Amino acid sequence: MSTNGVSMYFTLHPILLLATALIIVPAVILAQDIITWLRLPPGPTPLPFIGNKLDIPKTKPWIQFQKWADKYGPIFTLWIGRKPTLVISDPHVAVDLMEKRSNKYSSRPRMVVMGEVYNGNSSILTQPYGKAWSARRKLLHQALNPKALRLYKPTQEAEASRLCYALLENPQGWEKELERFTSSVVFCVAYGHRIDSLNAKVIHDRFRFMHNMANLNVPGKYLAETFPMLAKVPTVLAPWKREVQAMGNEEGEANVALVEMVKEELAASKAQGQTEAVPDSLCKLLLELKEKEPLPLSEKHFSYVPASLFGAGSDTTASTLCSAFLALVTHPNVLKIAQAELDSVIGQERTPIFADEPNLPYIRALCKETLRWRPVAVLGGTPHATTESDVYNAYQIPAETTVLGNNWAINLNEDYYPDPHHFDPVRFLTTSERESMGFETQLYEGSKIHPAKAGHSSFGWGRRICPGADLASNSLFIALAKLIWAYDILPIEGREYDIFAYTDGFNVRPQKFECLIRVRSEGRRKLLELQQGQAMEWLKRFLPFEE
Repeated sequence: MSTNGVSMYFTLHPILLLATALIIVPAVILAQDIITWLRLPPGPTPLPFIGNKLDIPKTKPWIQFQKWADKYGPIFTLWIGRKPTLVISDPHVAVDLMEKRSNKYSSRPRMVVMGEVYNGNSSILTQPYGKAWSARRKLLHQALNPKALRLYKPTQEAEASRLCYALLENPQGWEKELERFTSSVVFCVAYGHRIDSLNAKVIHDRFRFMHNMANLNVPGKYLAETFPMLAKVPTVLAPWKREVQAMGNEEGEANVALVEMVKEELAASKAQGQTEAVPDSLCKLLLELKEKEPLPLSEKHFSYVPASLFGAGSDTTASTLCSAFLALVTHPNVLKIAQAELDSVIGQERTPIFADEPNLPYIRALCKETLRWRPVAVLGGTPHATTESDVYNAYQIPAETTVLGNNWAINLNEDYYPDPHHFDPVRFLTTSERESMGFETQLYEGSKIHPAKAGHSSFGWGRRICPGADLASNSLFIALAKLIWAYDILPIEGREYDIFAYTDGFNVRPQKFECLIRVRSEGRRKLLELQQGQAMEWLKRFLPFEE
């Protein structure tokens, strides 16, 4: 070899090595992905390294997911880049994996920006499965167990009475009144303070924090979700990181301030020997628990426990009530049947209370049908993730696989709910209840039975099921029972209503619509006015947040 040849060899050698690496490394990665892809449930064919990103619609993806379920089966795989996501469209599959195998399917996908950078995974929403998450969940369970929920029922009844009275004066503003009702219930339960106006600063703050988190969760917005090492770049060199942390710090400080408010109220009442002067609330209960035994949570992490109730139980319950209004407007016969049951059981001299619930099976069924018909968390809420590999129906599911329950497909599955877009509470009546109410007893027989006790999956699954599910169900029942007793909720003559016109996003509600809300009689009007005074007498123990 000549001198020139040797020189050229050594010059080209690193280039050849680099070129070889650029060919071999992607080929090896691609081969690994193909092997994983072949072992997972089928789905639309992904592109190398990109996956199915180009196939997923930017708006209302759950509709396309349902179409893919029709093609590929009740469990199929999507690829977001090189990360697989299981999409479940059948209630039995969802229960099999996320409930019966909850020890493997109860974590969260890694949320670099919304979780780690924003608040250090202080929120139970983004917290991966483990001891820290279990500590938070245990506290929520203690504050939302059946005994605790009974303490909150008088407040929910009083707030529902306020809601009914408000609609006498402002029937056109019914959606805002629903939001005030659900917000006030949640803040009374969480902190022992009520909401008299949606203009209260604490409400503006909460909605802003929710908006911040929703923006952080937009796929593709932050490169750090694809390349997590970018989250370790110093904030001086990463303005986006400084901005996200500032938003998270603001929310964290607001959460701590709310806990400090209750702590100061408790200290003042103890100094006066009047601890009962501070109303029962989740925050009060947690602070009393903390006094008895140390909790494995920092002050910041502790403050996120009561704060989590707002996102879980305020906006979502208001959205469910909006869907109930749309259902009643578009299915007038349901309103007539519900009113007939209330008139028979309650009469005209009083309004419904929780003690009436066992005798109001159609109202109970109406609540469940609302949750089924148009689930707010249409994609099952925040995704689950596997903590270890698993085998299901011969499919091999790797650890750290994202798992989505498509509630749109699950709750509208025709095998379980024939004519699924038809709103019919009879679905949730027992055979004996149907018979006693004069409904056809054979109706819907032959359909598959949803495996969940509630008969729907709208609150999620397994260890990640919404901790405020029973609180939200109670608010839904008492609000609808009192509203339907008091009012006709009717379509406006000549107006067309679209039962598919819903907002986009992770939590959905009907797009704004108008309806006629008319008190059913003068006697009922007078009773609502009387009960407003009684409600405020109870609620005066809950000081209002200032505007």
